[in-house]
Amino acid sequence: MTGRLLLIRHGESTANVAAAAAEAGGAEAIAVEARDADVPLSGLGERQAATLAQALRDHAVSDAHVFSSPYRRAVQTAQAADAEKPVLVLDERLRDRELGIIDALTVLGVERRLPLEAERRRWLGKFYYRPPGGESWADVALRVRSFLRDLPAGEGTAVIFTHDAVVSVFLFVLLGMTEDELHEFLRTRPVTNASVTVLARSDDGWRVDAFADASHLTEVGLPATEHPGNARADV
Repeated sequence: MTGRLLLIRHGESTANVAAAAAEAGGAEAIAVEARDADVPLSGLGERQAATLAQALRDHAVSDAHVFSSPYRRAVQTAQAADAEKPVLVLDERLRDRELGIIDALTVLGVERRLPLEAERRRWLGKFYYRPPGGESWADVALRVRSFLRDLPAGEGTAVIFTHDAVVSVFLFVLLGMTEDELHEFLRTRPVTNASVTVLARSDDGWRVDAFADASHLTEVGLPATEHPGNARADV
């Protein structure tokens, strides 16, 4: 398996902005403009993504294998970072977690429109709750394990453009975390938009060399936005 992973969350998306506005305004539904796979970057997200070109040069990834979620916002981020050369491989296993029946609902919307689902989620917990038609975090872990098995062998680097939940699950899988350890780790460590998480493998296993590093954003005066992404109705 590859010896180093750079996990990059996409830049801020228009759905991130719409979700934040809906939550702040006490709305039950989020005014998304497209299906999840087609949601584009916001104007700020495009500027965030452009800063990743220098971040990748700083990480010396010119000969890396580059993969992306096929979702538009992730592909746009990879393209803005000039990471599609020589080849950008799209892999559906890197897509965002699917929320099924609770997609495009706020936390309040789930409580009011689907109270039994809200109660079931509280009973099962965030990691194992699977909304009808959607996925649990454990389901995403199966996708990540499958993807890791197919990575090229050797000590090279893989750059992966994906989503906040998927970045989190990579840590869960490679660091051998428990459900509670992952929850505690993420409680005060958001995977911010256009951030870079670096995992490296040694004889002792995997370690985190950087988590949600957004220094490339702050250097040019851009905010490291903390939109919870596809977890919005799952908090």
